[in-house]
Amino acid sequence: MADKITRDMTFFEVMRTYPESVQVLQKYHLGCVGCMGAQNESLEQGANAHGIDVDALLKDLNTVAQ
Repeated sequence: MADKITRDMTFFEVMRTYPESVQVLQKYHLGCVGCMGAQNESLEQGANAHGIDVDALLKDLNTVAQ
């Protein structure tokens, strides 16, 4: 089965579609809920900017999106 959450999705799109994703983002110390950049920044852009392994982040996000 293909992943539901992909690296090109914005943080806002992920949080809106999968509210449970907020817990995963908090685990990675990403304050996306209160960040204006969340509407335009892709998961890959944000992960790279914060030094986070995007593949690990996507794996965890897709686990809660099942």
